[in-house]
Order: sequence, then C-alpha cells, then structure tokens
Amino acid sequence: MSNTALTATARADLRAIFADALSTDAGERLTYGYDNSRRQAMPDAVVFPTSHEQVVALVRACRAHRLPLVARGRGTNTTGASVPTSGGVVASFERMNRILRVDVDNRIAVVEPGVVNGDLQSALAPQRLFWPPDPTSAPFCSVGGNIACNAGGPRAVKYGATRDNVLALRAVAGNGEDFRCGTPTTKGSTGYDLTRLLVGSEGTLAIVTEATLKLVPLPSAKRTLRATYADVAAAARAVARIMAQPVTPCALEFLDDQCLRLARAHGGDAIPLAGAMLVVEVDGETDTLDSAVEAVSRAARGDGLVELIAARSNAEVTALWAARKALSPALRTLSPNKINEDVVVPVSRVPELVAATRAIARRHDFPIVCFGHAGNGNLHVNLLPRDDAERARAQPALDELFDVVIGLDGTLSGEHGIGLAKRDFMPRALDANALAFMRAIKAQFDPDGILNSGKLLP
Repeated sequence: MSNTALTATARADLRAIFADALSTDAGERLTYGYDNSRRQAMPDAVVFPTSHEQVVALVRACRAHRLPLVARGRGTNTTGASVPTSGGVVASFERMNRILRVDVDNRIAVVEPGVVNGDLQSALAPQRLFWPPDPTSAPFCSVGGNIACNAGGPRAVKYGATRDNVLALRAVAGNGEDFRCGTPTTKGSTGYDLTRLLVGSEGTLAIVTEATLKLVPLPSAKRTLRATYADVAAAARAVARIMAQPVTPCALEFLDDQCLRLARAHGGDAIPLAGAMLVVEVDGETDTLDSAVEAVSRAARGDGLVELIAARSNAEVTALWAARKALSPALRTLSPNKINEDVVVPVSRVPELVAATRAIARRHDFPIVCFGHAGNGNLHVNLLPRDDAERARAQPALDELFDVVIGLDGTLSGEHGIGLAKRDFMPRALDANALAFMRAIKAQFDPDGILNSGKLLP
C-alpha cells in the first residue's frame, strides 16, 4: 500500500471517534513514528484508543478511507514492526492499560493491551503469581507488544514464551469485524487455534483489545549459579548437557568471551574474564531445590569448566546477573550501528552456531558477539560494525549467518519477530507454499491490506 494522505473527510471521521484523543501535530506524529530499530517514518495521524468499541470504529474508518493502520505498544520493538512506513494512522494503546480482572483460583488475568509487563508483574506479586514472558524491556514494554512479537526472555526456557501463556483474545480483524477466540482454560480442542495464530502476527491480521493470560505460581525459592569455561565450545557443550537432564532451569544464559570483556569494561571487575560464561537459575520448592541444583551442577561440570559458584545472597545474585545486564549499553558504546539478531537453533547445535559465528567474524573482519537464552537455543548474535567499511561487510555477513542458522534446522527469530528487518529473509525460512498460505490468511483477515502493511511477509 502506498503512502496515503489524510483527507479532510478521513480526519473528520477520526475526530468523530476520538475527539481530543487524535493528534495531527507534526512533533507528536514524529514521536510515534519510530521504534527501537532506529527506523523512522511519519504517520498522518496518531490516535489513542480507550475502548474496544473505539478500535472497531477505527478499523472500519481506516478501511473505508484506505488508510494504513499500525497498532503500537511502547515502541521497544527492534525490527521496525511498529514503524508506519506507509503513513496513515498509528494507534497507540498506552491509554488502554487496565488490568480488568485477576482470577487467583483459575490462575488467569484479563488485561487490556496497553498494560506494561512490569506493572502487571507488580500487581500479581502479592497474589504469589506471575506472567512468564520477561523480555529485557519488561519495565517498559506492553502486553500487546509482547503478544504481537511473541516475546520471550530468560524464563521462556522453563515457562514458555508469550504464545504458551495466552489463553484467549478479543480482537478486531482488518475487515472491521470483531471476534473472540480461545477460552480461559488451559485445555481446549474446539476448532482452529486462532489465539496462537494471532500471537506473533505483529498486528498484520487483527488488533488485540483484550487478552486472557495464563498465570504461574511464584516459586518458593530460587538459586543462581555462575559457570565459567575455558572457551566458547566448552560452554556450549555444557548447555547441551544441562538441557539433556530432567531438571529444567528457569534461566540459562550464555555469554561469550568478547561479551565478558565488553561487560567488564562497562560494568566493573565483578564480571569475570573467561572464555565463556553461563548464568543458570533453578527454582522450585525449598525442600527439593538442593537436589535440583546438584543435578544441574553435575551437568555444568565437564571438560573446560574453570569455576562453578552459587550465589549466597540477593546481592550476589545481582552481581551474577551484572554481566548480562551490562551488555546492551556496552555493545551500543562499541557500535552504535549494532545489528542484533535473535536466531534459534536446536539446543544440541548451539556449539555449531557459535563456531560458525566465529568463522563469519574472522572472514569479514569485524566483531560478532553471542549471548542470550542458550537453554532454548535462542542466541542473540550481535554484529558490531564500527565504521563505514565494516558496515558494508555486515550485510553479506548477515546473509551467511542466516544461511548457517537455516542449515542447522533453526529459524530467523525466537522473540523479536520479523517486522521490516528480516522480512526479505522469510523465503529462506519457509517454503513457497507455506508463504502462500500465510498470504491467504492475511487476505482473509485483512482483505484491503491496511493492517501494518509491508511487515512480516516478503
């Protein structure tokens, strides 16, 4: 869909729906035209829905005027998925942010899409419950955004990503029809699973206005371990061993040696220097935790282990996580143009992925560092070009990375989504027939292509 100017009639129709919750001010439009991908475009208008009925009216108005429509959470997305590249209308859900109901007995919460992940966790904590998705941006990102890109985080290794923790949705399709899908039960076998289809669809099929979330009891206790290794290969082999035994950790994070050096420079001497490091967390009931920690510790030991230590206090837990939390600012300092890919391979093939990224870095002569959720095989591979020459070499290096990932039976994204950044690589991950079915589904939900046009599908 091409850029579409906002006609006087369209403006009047939107004003009738939103009154003062509509802005065409250039400065405000600019504010809602970018996300964390550093891509930017200018919408023709920004609206701030506060009810399901307003969203229905909005979609119908945009369809009548052939206006592109982008649903936006808090703009923390890294793939350009919320950038209004075709102009039109951005619908920011920051004002549709109520926790409608928490049902402790059935362990569900019903929320609007603008609820911030961190605020939801704070509201659930007194009930000794939590919602598993915990991306790095949790203090700022919205549940609607988490649903759009199927967000994960460290806890996904044990508790699953967003798709595994959403039971039901209320939404408005691109044709202007509203519907409900799913049930507030953890089992259901009634027709097509539209709920799981919408999660991860990046707002290209329908706009979510209400979500029923599956909650999990907070564990009674948690232990945090740090294992350092002589080299990356030894740490990667340990990941495979840990995930092959029966006790599933609630976090299993991997940092290579370059990550550790950068994090130490940024975060201080508490961060060790080593060939690689794993941060492992195990949770459960107090009386069974010792045996679970011992099982994970046995798997972590092996050739190349340098040190395995357990935190003895909350302060030590904070110190153990310091390296992981120091990474993003450290990498941004080294390379303002860093390319962060969240590729996934089978856990047993993590060693091959890490070795391949090292080879690509040597071949193209610029830094590439790996860290992330190794227990899922979901590594954040960060390409760090520092000047124009290295930026020119980054694209062929990225091509090679994706070829390696697909060759290892992996896929392009574990939790960031596709958006604009990886859209053109989709034919490598999916065959032509699968993409054709996806386009047919898109056409059924959104026949005029107004919802987040140009995203996800090549």
